Amino acid sequence: MNYQAIWAIYRQEMARAFRTLLQSIISPVISTTLYFVVFGAAIGSRIQEVDGVSYGSFIVPGLIMLSLLTHSISNASFGIYFPRFTGTIYEILSAPVSYVEIVLAYVGAAATKSIILGAIILATAGFFVPLQIEHPVWMVLFLVLTAATFSLFGFIIGIWADGFEKLQLVPLLIITPLTFLGGSFYSIDMLPPAWRTVTLFNPVVYLVSGFRWSFFGASDVGMGVSLAMTLVFLALCMAVVGWIFRTGYRLRP
Repeated sequence: MNYQAIWAIYRQEMARAFRTLLQSIISPVISTTLYFVVFGAAIGSRIQEVDGVSYGSFIVPGLIMLSLLTHSISNASFGIYFPRFTGTIYEILSAPVSYVEIVLAYVGAAATKSIILGAIILATAGFFVPLQIEHPVWMVLFLVLTAATFSLFGFIIGIWADGFEKLQLVPLLIITPLTFLGGSFYSIDMLPPAWRTVTLFNPVVYLVSGFRWSFFGASDVGMGVSLAMTLVFLALCMAVVGWIFRTGYRLRP
């Protein structure tokens, strides 16, 4: 394992994030805070508690997950797309660096940025509502697994995309709506039975539920199911990345 190569790419990606601190960290935190204030004030005044938890506290895991999913994808997709766009990816591919090391560096940097963002949002939420984390180890595990999984998914999108428009296509038109409809701001038990059944086909439901369970010990679906679904999606993303590097899809001129 070429740790120096991994560290070099990782450090470069992290440096790029800190050069654009306003866009990478501050802007998402402000946006999430506005979500929190608007939903907490507008809906929280009408819904006092959900599953025995105040509505303001209830939406915190959903807000963190919303930001984590979208920015994990964006960080990783932009991170690998720009070397393809400028042509520097061929220098990396011709260097004595394996495909595994390339993926570890880019995905690791994207996941790190998303985890930092999630931690900042969690700390910010503490100024608005009282927070409790009943299972902190599981919370960290879900945070890391989700960030790594969707950073890997973003890496795939960054290789698939052949224009800047496609980089935003999946996060804006697919991931964000699925997150809003995945129980981020409500319990799916509040839905009619037919709609609850439909919602269970949304994979984001399992991510949000597992993450919320680590906070309050209650969720819409079992923690084991949530963890299994996350691992299945991670395995699928790893299989797709392996196929991309074996075939050279969108990497060979």
